[in-house]
Amino acid sequence: MGHGRQRLLRNLWASLAVAATVAVIGLGLPAVNGALPSARAVSAAESYLIAAGVSIRPPAGASVDVTQTQPGPREGSVLFVVGTVRYAVVIVPFTGSLASAAHRLREKITDTRGYQVAVGETGLTTAQGVNGRQGTYASAGRIGRYAVFVAYGLSVEVTVAGSDGDLPDALPGITASIRTLAFRMAS
Repeated sequence: MGHGRQRLLRNLWASLAVAATVAVIGLGLPAVNGALPSARAVSAAESYLIAAGVSIRPPAGASVDVTQTQPGPREGSVLFVVGTVRYAVVIVPFTGSLASAAHRLREKITDTRGYQVAVGETGLTTAQGVNGRQGTYASAGRIGRYAVFVAYGLSVEVTVAGSDGDLPDALPGITASIRTLAFRMAS
């Protein structure tokens, strides 16, 4: 029985080693991932490529929430954070008009429980000369701005949200950032 007992002990130790490895992977990696910062500082002096050749210069003091940012070749998104203000830019393929893109974004906003879009939109033009539409929305304790642009088969949806106290201070820098939105020219 000596050899059988040795084999049993070896199997037991091997099983314990496998269980320890699984525990390290199952518990250790999420703990390490949770310890990594979700925000990464970005420079306001450099354009940030989002997706499909669309870039934007972030406002001063912004960071990117890497957990909510999804770059891509044809579509993607970025979430900038400026203090407590959230500034999201989403790019998707789109063949409709600016009016239909604005309608679609307003519906997305109002489909979120408690959010209301204010009546009236105004025009907004990027430094590249792309015309867009912008408006405001609100929910309990938060106010927001939205903008939408359509060019080169893409729709760019911008939403900005913050508290009544924080958004007004961040808005001039964010509005200037929105104007830097640039589309890579179609070949």
